[in-house]
Amino acid sequence: MINGLINVYKEKGFTSFDVVAVMRGISGQKKVGHTGTLDPDAEGVLPICLGNATKLCDVLNDKRKEYIATLMLGKRTDTLDISGTVLEEREICSTRESFEMAAASFIGGYEQLPPMYSAKKVDGKRLYDLARQGVEVERKKAFVNIYEIEILKFERPYVEMRVLCGKGTYIRSLCEDIAAKCGDIAVMTKLIRSRVDNFCIDNAKKLSELTDIKNSGNLLDYVIPTEFCFKNLPAVMVKPEFKKLIDNGNKMGFDMVLILEEAKGKTVRELFENGQPRLVDNHAGSLKNGETVRMVNCEGSFVGIFSVDGNVFKPDKMFPEG
Repeated sequence: MINGLINVYKEKGFTSFDVVAVMRGISGQKKVGHTGTLDPDAEGVLPICLGNATKLCDVLNDKRKEYIATLMLGKRTDTLDISGTVLEEREICSTRESFEMAAASFIGGYEQLPPMYSAKKVDGKRLYDLARQGVEVERKKAFVNIYEIEILKFERPYVEMRVLCGKGTYIRSLCEDIAAKCGDIAVMTKLIRSRVDNFCIDNAKKLSELTDIKNSGNLLDYVIPTEFCFKNLPAVMVKPEFKKLIDNGNKMGFDMVLILEEAKGKTVRELFENGQPRLVDNHAGSLKNGETVRMVNCEGSFVGIFSVDGNVFKPDKMFPEG
């Protein structure tokens, strides 16, 4: 079984579930998951989890995401994007300056109303299913984190902007809300997800490219280790005599481990590629209570994420390779 992640570029027309189905065929295994839904009309970064990395689906969904969005001022649709039915058109009053000021007011986050045409569930039903039946239900606003907004182009009626945001943000709604603050209406015409945490659009591969890579026998070269998502955490290696205990997910005492020096920012594969990395014995006491670490066995294999609990490390999430 392949364990790890592949940085997929989802093209327009595919749902996230379509990508998972194709990746099952490419990888030759059933254990495949995605890390956050992208609308069929949207494109861009969609990290795909394979094998033990499927435990990361919820973890990555919580990470920061970056989008490049294009909106059209002066038009409103029922779906908040260009694919919907036009409900209203009117003259535009925004200038670049007023739009930038309005956008800046959303930085820090705000209470956002999810669109009716969305996958969000209300009373167990998807909003888009209700919307297609002509039913509109009351929706609760939810706070969303907006870290950065940069206006890249302002060529009326079109505006292109870069948004760095947190989990659960609907960019279509953000486009409409910024325009409303300027006294305008707007629809989103294009959406590209350019980044999910450390997964960037520059090295994302389309499904057709991955099919060719698989046929050439080089698919494993594009698999990112599961541990990549935690590479900024300290790393701790279990002493050889306790390998069986750690592989079974037991708690580890401070006297059962060694600290890997200068491990932050590097995967275990990188640390071990030139031989045994530098280790420090009886150094675990320098870690703070509640601090999270990567746990590694004596063979240099990533085992899981543990946290300091008094004078032991307790398992938070295990990533067995079987």
